[in-house]
Amino acid sequence: MSLLTKDYDYHLPPELIASRPLPDRGASRMLVIDRKSGTISHSLFAEFASQMQPDDLLVLNNTRVIPARLFSDDRRTELLCLDRTSPTLWRCLAKPGRRMKVGCSVTVGGITGNVVEVLENGDRIINWDSALDLDIHGHLALPHYMRREDEEFDKERYQTVFAKEEGAIAAPTAGLHFTPETLVKLNHDFITLHVGVGTFRPVSVEHIGEHVMHSEKYSVSSDTAQRINSASRVLAVGTTVTRVLESLASGTNRIAPNAKLSGETDIFLHPPYKFKSVDALLTNFHLPQSTLIMLVSAFAGREIVLEAYRQAVAEKYRFYSYGDCMLIL
Repeated sequence: MSLLTKDYDYHLPPELIASRPLPDRGASRMLVIDRKSGTISHSLFAEFASQMQPDDLLVLNNTRVIPARLFSDDRRTELLCLDRTSPTLWRCLAKPGRRMKVGCSVTVGGITGNVVEVLENGDRIINWDSALDLDIHGHLALPHYMRREDEEFDKERYQTVFAKEEGAIAAPTAGLHFTPETLVKLNHDFITLHVGVGTFRPVSVEHIGEHVMHSEKYSVSSDTAQRINSASRVLAVGTTVTRVLESLASGTNRIAPNAKLSGETDIFLHPPYKFKSVDALLTNFHLPQSTLIMLVSAFAGREIVLEAYRQAVAEKYRFYSYGDCMLIL
């Protein structure tokens, strides 16, 4: 076990970063880690259903990505809309921040917003003179590693086929592999966690225990909580689902009897955390030294995860949001 950020690093050739999706959602490759045997094997996502047992429950995140990236009409300011507290009041990231002091204004699509507060973390509270229509003026905030602007096809492909509840800045990427035809064959249910801006923030401290985790909004229905508690095995699709379920777990209960089924979580899952709710995990490949590779290392073990990444690089897997996936059993 290591609590040093540098020990969660690996080398990734830039050409293995998937900047665009495959033509077929379900055509991805799938690396499989078996924790009991300590083995690594190589498969296809098309074989995913064969890994499930009759009483398993697949849990997915049905958040929907909003086009949260805005550019001012003069193209001098970029905003990322993080949270809306009323039809005209938004919490935003601003770039460059020096332009956006209290009292300063910005115009997007002819609608003017005024900065009414600058929070301690640098976020801006902006009051607009009328409601912004993100569908008209906004862009998807694609991850920086794609090195391109969003395009028309991203409106469909950077959403899961089951996306429903609007509010995410980034996609829950492990869910991007599923098609309606795949999902209908599997025993499944949904939670919601709106993936926030923390997805883009690296770990900048030497000791991971000093990292301050971002907070994200979640909700779980009482019926879903009951299904999770009665399942023989819970397979989480993605780190977002994992964070929600582990936030609500207590002792031997996957979902604690007194758990708050909606709210915010800033749980940071890293070694030597012991998982209480999630039994298996489907996830994409994550950035070096990120909180997500630390989560996966807590679940499977750092050494085998880094070996799996080494093999994935050698086998030329496709990495990150539009890339291939890893199943940890």
